[in-house]
Amino acid sequence: MRLLLLLVSVTIAQALVRVPLMRSKSLRRRLQENGRLGDLLARVPDLYRKYTPEDQEAVTEPLVNYMDNEYFGSISIGTPPQEFSVVFDTGSANLWVPSASCSSMACSNHRRFNPQLSSTLQSTDETVSISYGTGSMKGALVYDTVRVGSIVTTKQGLILSESESFFLYYSHFDGILGLGYPSLSVSGTAPVFDNMWSEGLIPEDIFSVYLSRGDNSAVVFGGIDDSHYSGRLHWVPVTHQRFWQITIDSITLNDQVYACQDGCQAIVDTGTSVIAGNPEAIGQIQKDIGAVADVYGLYHVTCDHIGSLPDMTITIDGMKYTVPAAAYISQVSGSCSSGFQTTSGPWILGDIFIREYFVAFDRSNNRVGFALAVKS
Repeated sequence: MRLLLLLVSVTIAQALVRVPLMRSKSLRRRLQENGRLGDLLARVPDLYRKYTPEDQEAVTEPLVNYMDNEYFGSISIGTPPQEFSVVFDTGSANLWVPSASCSSMACSNHRRFNPQLSSTLQSTDETVSISYGTGSMKGALVYDTVRVGSIVTTKQGLILSESESFFLYYSHFDGILGLGYPSLSVSGTAPVFDNMWSEGLIPEDIFSVYLSRGDNSAVVFGGIDDSHYSGRLHWVPVTHQRFWQITIDSITLNDQVYACQDGCQAIVDTGTSVIAGNPEAIGQIQKDIGAVADVYGLYHVTCDHIGSLPDMTITIDGMKYTVPAAAYISQVSGSCSSGFQTTSGPWILGDIFIREYFVAFDRSNNRVGFALAVKS
């Protein structure tokens, strides 16, 4: 039983239960949110040098691959640093880890942050709750130093969870580091990546993700590692600056359109393991690939049939992206399960898709780039 698939809904159904204080935006942030910062930096070299020192380099954060279902890396929080494993999640925008005061079962088998041991921690009296499709967490908003590789952000807003739903007990990571847009932050604090850029810690306002079936997956902060893909990146615009949301032209199998015939919206989400879509389309796909639901709602196929199943083709901005059956069917201990699930919102292009296609997330120009990932 692959209970870890319950985590698929983690990054979509988020609810804010507090109203953040209104803060005035800097000129840089307003330009960035309006998609004009990249053009300004290109036109004004001195301003570009201010934000991108010549000796700066992109920083690569290695990721652990757990059964092609979770990808997570190491960060540290506080002074002296306390280490945690987190999912670098483009489908959310907050950083949270368990607190030492958390008494939930889900916290019992994960590392917990002890605020009393950090000399740089700044506490607040604010409590933040985040609701997910399969559970929730609640905790205290604090500020502290956060380290990702060699990048050190100071006064970073984060949540120390004091209660968590039981489903997180089965996760192999401690917390989540959101890489979505600031408007997605439920606490009203700037995401970690935004602080990396605003504090001048990375050379470009961009990060990229390479997920493999091997042991060399990574997130690159401040640049693109072209050794992880072949060909050229194809850039598409972000349609709504909250999630990394784009437009899909169509989704087909065997040249038959199953969804998005007239176009639809999709989220590129590193925090979701599957490809998810509207119930009608996903239901028809499951039926046509011979997937049958078990008592837990997971869909299984006969492993011997994988070689005869059709490729899925996702067309984005005129480019066709093929996802073969060997990618969308998961094989674990002789059991084969479908990598498609339903969602009530936009389609979700999760890890199944990202393992096939390297992805770059460009905040300066508000666009997402795709290229064929190098297999490892």
